[in-house]
Amino acid sequence: MNNQPNSSRLILGGQAIAAALAIGSSPLLAQEVQDNCTESTEANCEISKTAKEIERIQVHGVRHSIYNVNKSGDLRRVADLVDTPQVITVLTQDQIQESGNTDLKEILSSQAGVTLGTGENGNAFGDRYIIRGHEARSDVFVDGLRDPGMTTRESFATERVEITKGPSSTFAGRGSSGGAVNSVTKKASTSYNFGRVDGSLGTDEYHRLTIDYNAAISEDVAVRLNALSASEDKPGREGIEKERTGFQLSSTFLASDDLKLTADIYHLNAEDKPDLGSYFDSDKRKPLEDIPVYAQEYDFLESEVTTFTLHADYKLNDSVRITNSTRVGETENGYITTGMGGGEQYIGVDSADDVTDETATVDTLTISTHQGWQEVEYFASQTNVFLNTKILDTEHKFVFGFDYSNETVDNGVYSVTNNNPTNCITSGRRGVSDSYCIIDQNGDEVSNIGSLMGRSYVKGDSDALNDVETFSFYLMDSFKVAENTQLHYGFRADHFDYSNEVVSRGAEASYAYADTAYNGHLGLVHEVVHDVNIYVNYSTATNINGGESDLGANCGYGGLCGDPEQASQASPERVENIEIGTKLLVADDSLLLTAALFQVTKSDVMESVGDAYSTLGSLNTGENKIKGIELGASGDITEQLSIQFSASIMDSEVTKSYDDSNVGLALSNFAEKSAFLQLRYELNEDFVFGGSIAYQGEMYGGQPDTSAGYDEDNARYSIVVPSYSVVNLFANYNATEQLTLRANVGNVFDKEYWTAAYRSGAFMYLGDGQNVRLTATYEF
Repeated sequence: MNNQPNSSRLILGGQAIAAALAIGSSPLLAQEVQDNCTESTEANCEISKTAKEIERIQVHGVRHSIYNVNKSGDLRRVADLVDTPQVITVLTQDQIQESGNTDLKEILSSQAGVTLGTGENGNAFGDRYIIRGHEARSDVFVDGLRDPGMTTRESFATERVEITKGPSSTFAGRGSSGGAVNSVTKKASTSYNFGRVDGSLGTDEYHRLTIDYNAAISEDVAVRLNALSASEDKPGREGIEKERTGFQLSSTFLASDDLKLTADIYHLNAEDKPDLGSYFDSDKRKPLEDIPVYAQEYDFLESEVTTFTLHADYKLNDSVRITNSTRVGETENGYITTGMGGGEQYIGVDSADDVTDETATVDTLTISTHQGWQEVEYFASQTNVFLNTKILDTEHKFVFGFDYSNETVDNGVYSVTNNNPTNCITSGRRGVSDSYCIIDQNGDEVSNIGSLMGRSYVKGDSDALNDVETFSFYLMDSFKVAENTQLHYGFRADHFDYSNEVVSRGAEASYAYADTAYNGHLGLVHEVVHDVNIYVNYSTATNINGGESDLGANCGYGGLCGDPEQASQASPERVENIEIGTKLLVADDSLLLTAALFQVTKSDVMESVGDAYSTLGSLNTGENKIKGIELGASGDITEQLSIQFSASIMDSEVTKSYDDSNVGLALSNFAEKSAFLQLRYELNEDFVFGGSIAYQGEMYGGQPDTSAGYDEDNARYSIVVPSYSVVNLFANYNATEQLTLRANVGNVFDKEYWTAAYRSGAFMYLGDGQNVRLTATYEF
């Protein structure tokens, strides 16, 4: 290239910059550019080499953050995002880090159309997500493979997070009623050597240290290490703690010009002291505010995750590419945590602890125990064949896929003993009870709340052993039906064998059945003018009976419905989505704008109706609909101003139910209005500032996938989660070429807010209070 004319070099440089920006923040896609260099023209090789240098700055630096990417990290989505007929929100590594969020639960909960829920009995070890009003806690994927189990999920090894909105069973398999979440992890690359250390300190005993180091050992071999050590108190709740340690070791081997192998091992250990927050005060019609920290000294929430993944990418020829991803993983989770509720304490009690005056009571707060454990072992393998070919002079992009997975989930309980004597007598639905009160008869907090119960425990028996083996096949295709019109379609069949050995209230039951679910999608994209598209999309999803692995025969939260015979005869829940939208690239193709109108209909819903199942003759008694509009923007408005924005307005309604009084009610844990906006402004080459605001509208508590709890006597919803807005700020200072300093202020106005409610209102999760964090990033 030394004899290349200067003008051509300038052109190549400009093309390289454009190529690097098109690559976005994905080293995997950058590696593809490098691989293609071996068979491309000399000019394209030069472009790819320059693009690699720019990628190092764009991806691994903090001086020029990227808020937009052009393609999904799921290679099966062969079209650019602007040409994909579905809403896919992509959160880049840079945007996530500047937001100050770290756990996946924090990252998702701020996004429009996504809400949090609680689990049965305060299932503290499960991050429970709800997308477009439907359960998604089992619809979480890592690099395209399902991540089963109720685990703590961290972002230290995450390159980006993709939230797919709307039923997605063609890609995701069973579940995915409202969408799915896929985390794309950081991979080793032979394209560069770099190192990065991020160290943070802050209020609430906050510290966090992450290391990201990539070494190209040779032209064909590279390794990458990501490591984490972090701990903090929950802001505003001293003594509520979380601690994280973990690592991901990735290696890449370019076995030939056509074969690339990548392997990684991931491990995360999370040790928390959890908090179930407040409860809903039915008299005041709002959550109780300013509650004391009542967690007991031996409360814990522990999650340990270990996975090994091998990925192979083979280019058979110019038209055929074959990939395989295989993962073996196991998780261990357990928790014992404390709940708090309101009650009445008897003050007319004699020395023998007998109630002498049942009319003499004062208000109090009592505490109780919630607990459980889960162990998961799984194997998953996904093979894709990408075929680009012509049929009747039309280019088709086929994807043929085969998935196999085997998941075994063992759920159980602890045997818990309260060694300290109770300190009060309360009245309740079970009559007179010996209790633990954290408020005394004078209305004051008792001393030593954290050691009030004096718990000890041993691991108890299993109460549900769940196993699901699944064989899946799918076919997808994308092609032009006219000059400016593309058709995307797909079909998937999932055959599964399901078994669950359940112990419920001392009774044992064996559930076993097999079935095949069929799903598909059909989308049409029309380019009105260059990079301005309109689309229409139809997609489906299927939920199986007992699809949530943590609940045994608890139908109300997605566990098995009915007795073993009824469960085997039940039909899967069916979900259909119709969506019309538009996508356009503006600001020199650096800003993606989206808008979509949609309707999601879920039929054959398995409602929790208790003993009535024995007379209904069918478990599939419900139907609900969600209609809405969603807006989005991501990327660069100008060279200095970047944006990540999403907003949704939705309406939910139960349209069929075994109980006619449910028809017309809204769904539980569903926010009709929600929005998120993050802006980043680069004042000059050294100073950046920005911030975000997350808004969530009012929600109502109740059973998932059915109507929110309703008080017919007073014609109002029983449990209300108030709306809230949370403002966060950040600023970056580029001290040197290698050193960047960042300050984050979370919940600037110290707003007390609640993110989710248990169906009875017995607990309501609290959001974080005001916090300040300082981060130093050093690159080498």
